[in-house]
Amino acid sequence: MRHYEAMYIVDPDVPDESVDAIVERFKKVVEDAGGEVTEAGLWEKGRRPLAYEINKKREGIYVLMQFAAEPEVPRELDRLLRISDEIMRHIIVRQDEDEE
Repeated sequence: MRHYEAMYIVDPDVPDESVDAIVERFKKVVEDAGGEVTEAGLWEKGRRPLAYEINKKREGIYVLMQFAAEPEVPRELDRLLRISDEIMRHIIVRQDEDEE
């Protein structure tokens, strides 16, 4: 299994109690596909100003997830993050062997 890190920005209009459900939903995607989530949750304070305006929004809720999985798992996670209305931006990167 390879190690990955996913960061996504949740729309700030989403209620705070719904953010935990969103984090759990994407965590479940990885676990159901045979991956192992080592960490998932809000990044630092969570709600932060954006570097530039996205969809007329000036802030977002940052979520960071680290996981180990086979290569097809990040592809499916990427697909689901793209079609989710609550997610403004996302990125999934593979961690280098020497960083682990």
